Amino acid sequence: MSWVEAAGGYAVTLDGTRVLCRNAAGRMLKQVPAKLRDDAEVVRLRQLAEWLERHERECRAQVDTWLVRSLPVPARLLVEVWPDVAWQGALRDLVVAPVGADGDADVARAGFLRDADPERGLGIVDLDGDSVRLDAEQILIPHPVLLDDLADLREFAAELGVEQGLDQLFREVWPRPESVDAAALEWGAYADAAFEELRHATARATAYGYRVRGGYAVCALTEDGRALEAAYWLGDDYPESETRTGGLEWRAAGGRRVPLGEVGPVAWSEGVRLAALVHAGRVVKNEYGESDEDGAGAR
Repeated sequence: MSWVEAAGGYAVTLDGTRVLCRNAAGRMLKQVPAKLRDDAEVVRLRQLAEWLERHERECRAQVDTWLVRSLPVPARLLVEVWPDVAWQGALRDLVVAPVGADGDADVARAGFLRDADPERGLGIVDLDGDSVRLDAEQILIPHPVLLDDLADLREFAAELGVEQGLDQLFREVWPRPESVDAAALEWGAYADAAFEELRHATARATAYGYRVRGGYAVCALTEDGRALEAAYWLGDDYPESETRTGGLEWRAAGGRRVPLGEVGPVAWSEGVRLAALVHAGRVVKNEYGESDEDGAGAR
């Protein structure tokens, strides 16, 4: 680590996103002394640490958008960002698949991303355990609902010691039930969930990264090149008022409600994920008939 001299013979450095300090004798301190709180070098390092944390969040959010919206990513872009530790942390060990000239991803050639080199291209460990290079100009980070034999993939990942920086393989998935009415415009499996205060439901939605608009928690999606939006009704009364959730629906451009039979597997899974995460914080009656709101305050 590179140490920077601070006032009073102290020295400071940055370890990841944590500011470390040692005294004039070279002994590492448990924390930065209060008298150095406003020291110029300490302030500079703390500002850098805040930027790094924000940068890491932004990298993960962008990669999550590529996954959720099924957006092909130029391989060259991954090569350019790979040297950045934050980008590499979000991308390393994700399952990626080459995209052909027809725009379709070849999931059979998928593998765990391990390297991105300007000369040799993307390096993966394929599903046979071999290290290979992908020559595709674009790749897809497939949503787990699109992966065949997901349970086997998860087991293989554990054998390889894979630790994904983004929730992909172990992301919960919800296939569309065969019993769903294809012509219906709303799915009610997560409707009628009670919250003591509307703000508890909205806070829970925003805590998981969803937007709340017009009384709905919403999630922007793209599937087969078509923009969609999953929307789960929370309520539009005062924030402190009681509320009950409504149904889950999907909308196309212009707000047109999409029949459930036309909702693709990724859009379905991510829409239900939104509803399930919010629904889990509802008021639940215990064995004594008393309320227990698991999600109060969006913990």
